[in-house]
Amino acid sequence: MQIFELIMIAVGLSMDAFAVSLSNGMAIPNLRLKDALKFGFFFGFFQALMPLIGWAAGQLFSGYIMAFDHWVAFILLGYIGAKMILDAVRCDEEASGSTQFRILLILAIATSIDALAAGVTFAFVSINIWFSIATIGLITFVLCTLGALLGKCAGCALGRRAQILGGVILIIMGFKILIEHLFIV
Repeated sequence: MQIFELIMIAVGLSMDAFAVSLSNGMAIPNLRLKDALKFGFFFGFFQALMPLIGWAAGQLFSGYIMAFDHWVAFILLGYIGAKMILDAVRCDEEASGSTQFRILLILAIATSIDALAAGVTFAFVSINIWFSIATIGLITFVLCTLGALLGKCAGCALGRRAQILGGVILIIMGFKILIEHLFIV
């Protein structure tokens, strides 16, 4: 997997967390930089941890599914992307307007489930997992911190558009993996 592809996956995975950060930024009256950094840390940490867990699980089972691993990647990324798009269109709001530890923990876990599934696909492609999870975590940290800060200035529509874009990126990456395995010898 090339660096551009990894960055696109990281951006795609972080869009739901970005949307939640943006929404929370709008809901917190006196948002400070410290609060925005909390969002970045929580979301970035879990967006990095979950692919590692998924990759480890995929490694355990990779010998059993090598013949159809590209289909697994395609289906998982397609499902994750489609779910993100549907959630955005339905305007499912996960934001609570809180920086409490318990709330941030729940939001971070909820928005990183897709990263767990994406991590499973990493077991079937040539990838440096440590560099990958560091990239995903850093990109999510930056986007979520900025999202919380932008939340004071932006409306809910931007959050939904960001989530739709993230879903589209993941679907495209799923198609790319499938096409590479089916048509490249």
